[in-house]
Amino acid sequence: MTTSAEPVRPGPLAARSVVHQPVPAAPRMLRLPGVYRPQEDTALLASAIAELAIPAGARALDLCTGTGAQAITLARRGAGTVLAVDLSRRALASARLNALIRQLAVRPCRGGLARALREGPFDVVVANPPYVPSPAPTVRSTRGWDAGPDGRALLDPLCAAAGTLLRPGGTMLLVHSTLSDVDKSREMLAAQGLRASVVRRARIPFGPVLSGRTDFLEAAGLIEPGQRVEELVVLRADR
Repeated sequence: MTTSAEPVRPGPLAARSVVHQPVPAAPRMLRLPGVYRPQEDTALLASAIAELAIPAGARALDLCTGTGAQAITLARRGAGTVLAVDLSRRALASARLNALIRQLAVRPCRGGLARALREGPFDVVVANPPYVPSPAPTVRSTRGWDAGPDGRALLDPLCAAAGTLLRPGGTMLLVHSTLSDVDKSREMLAAQGLRASVVRRARIPFGPVLSGRTDFLEAAGLIEPGQRVEELVVLRADR
């Protein structure tokens, strides 16, 4: 089995904050085969974490950790404990390796939202869950991005559980595409009494997955005819 080391970069159309702040450079990450590749959404979320005031000794959660990029960012920003949760054993091995070579205290943990809820609550929660609308059922090889016909198979339960995951005064940062109904996420977070707003935006060209689904996306009304650019956002929710 081999690993690859890849930088996390914004896409060809530069990511931008809603308050027009630059996106910082992201670290190079080791990645085992089959683990979600760090890309524009990873960099966008990392830039939002960089602005977050993390209390000393904070308990932090990186849900759907992948290579552990956000868990490492949280540890570097001073979180006291960082739990990196993912269903993929290869993702957890990647996260463990990336934290080890940086000598950072990150605890990889296999599971999903239910496991995170058992381990919580947390001062800081960050998540880059699967959010790509898919015409076909999710299988093992696509579970890193596919999320049902509307892209909300994981977003809905996560938004519904946000208030439980967070301690009083806690903050969640959640990244996903506008194809997956950002307004619904914001409304679900607000319905729990959380202050929710978009703090980052980036417009990027479709990658290979979305480019192969344009007929489905147009038929479902998720994109306009001929649309080949998506917008990514980071939602911030404060309890």
